[in-house]
Amino acid sequence: MIPRLFVEHALAIGATVTADERAHHYLRNVMRRAADDALVLFNGRDGEFEAEITAIDKRKAEIRVTRLRRAQDGAADITLCFAPLKKDAVDFLVEKATELGVAAFQPVITRRTVASRLNLERLRANAIEAAEQSERLTVPEVRAPLAFDALLEAWQPNRHMVLCAEAGPAAPIADAFKALTRDVSQPNAWAIFCGPEGGFHVSELDRLRDLPFVTAVGLGPRILRADTAALTALAVFQAILGDGKLRPPHPMAPIGGGVDPGAGGGE
Repeated sequence: MIPRLFVEHALAIGATVTADERAHHYLRNVMRRAADDALVLFNGRDGEFEAEITAIDKRKAEIRVTRLRRAQDGAADITLCFAPLKKDAVDFLVEKATELGVAAFQPVITRRTVASRLNLERLRANAIEAAEQSERLTVPEVRAPLAFDALLEAWQPNRHMVLCAEAGPAAPIADAFKALTRDVSQPNAWAIFCGPEGGFHVSELDRLRDLPFVTAVGLGPRILRADTAALTALAVFQAILGDGKLRPPHPMAPIGGGVDPGAGGGE
């Protein structure tokens, strides 16, 4: 197994990178890597690169970038708006939604939200680890929580919101997404909004349904957990409106099989 790591540094062929504390611990204490061992690096901006450890000890690890493996491309522009959940549930949600290609997480405090405090640093770390393991080229943004009213006041109407409505009128989710594919006026910026464990308050559902940029969808006859509902909606979105038709760009391609610096890639 060749470790794949997210780094904040700029990446280019020939560049030297000093591993941060997290990467150093992973390479030395978890993976037991040594000098001359191969790595894969990405930073969400410059693409994915092959690299090798040039020196590693108790204090630091030095890495040299050797070859472009995959050119950078953009992630699908989809934001997941969700009411904060309890620790295990929100950790699971961030990990799996990252695997499903979310570009940003926006926690929203609704009337029935129970867990209003979030450890954003831990969620960011979860997103980084999921991005490393899923081979995506970007790491989703983890934003500070917003109150329900503040979210709507700041909303840009060119971002279409898909509301996971557990009550009231709502089209089946697959039918709604297929209808949106036929609407050429729809922008290519999306959001999915899932409520708290107790569901949206009826006043919140009514307010959202009145907005022109909102499509209310149903997720079937069963009552889903909040994290299950969000992941269900994301999976259907990617299958119909997103990147579900694509294949991995290089199924575990061997080191040394990278691309020329001018070549294109795909996430």
